[in-house]
Amino acid sequence: MSMKIDYASIEETVRNAGQMLRNAHLTTDRIYHKEGIANFVTLFDVEIQQYLIRELAKIVQGASFFGEEETDGNERNCLSDGYTFFVDPIDGTTNFMFGYHHSCVSVGLSYNRRMIAGFVYNPYVDEMYKAVRGEGSYLNLRRLQMENKPLSKGIVSFGCARYNEADTDLLFDVVKELYLQSLSVRNGGSAALDLCRVASGSNAAYVELMLQPYDYAAASVIIEEAGGCITQKDGSDITLDLPCSIVAGTPASAETVRYVIEQKRTG
Repeated sequence: MSMKIDYASIEETVRNAGQMLRNAHLTTDRIYHKEGIANFVTLFDVEIQQYLIRELAKIVQGASFFGEEETDGNERNCLSDGYTFFVDPIDGTTNFMFGYHHSCVSVGLSYNRRMIAGFVYNPYVDEMYKAVRGEGSYLNLRRLQMENKPLSKGIVSFGCARYNEADTDLLFDVVKELYLQSLSVRNGGSAALDLCRVASGSNAAYVELMLQPYDYAAASVIIEEAGGCITQKDGSDITLDLPCSIVAGTPASAETVRYVIEQKRTG
């Protein structure tokens, strides 16, 4: 049975975690390598996730957690039929390490394996993207409503994490074609923020050939509630229990991106 969720308290918790990120002073002794090329974790990732799990568990009692880092309370790769929080304590860790100030805290909530809310906060510019299913999407106090612009009239953003290199040639073939068919391309280094910029209208589309659920879970609700779409590269539904490819955008732009991927994949 579903319960009444205190979304204001979830938002406050995400904001507090964002301030932990903003106030962090990174030193080399707090950086570690994870499996894969250029895949890093800092002690701040761990500390922020521990804080989020501790506080969010008080707000939605009995919820499970699908987080990026290996910490206490994180079931990791365990999607519940009840409530599940998807937690990325620092999306854009490499940006964080090099002082780009383009990283965020991303928290999504699902119920019965369907996303029902998302919060993505960039503390460096005090931007909170948020959505609750059926209640619309917001950037701070501004309601987001996407215009269905074609790819030719917008910017395309893409992700290319070094630890997901299996489809590198395909990705950059696709990005070159999207560059030719759009106004420009961008790689922001934070999937969650680039996805939210689809919802706000800054990006017409976003593409990445492999992402983890905690990277896109929160942003998926924000995009859909703003009138956009988010699917896998073949148009199928995104997965919440396993990583998958991501194509997001206005309906018109996303259709073009999926067509380009298929042409490059089979051509």
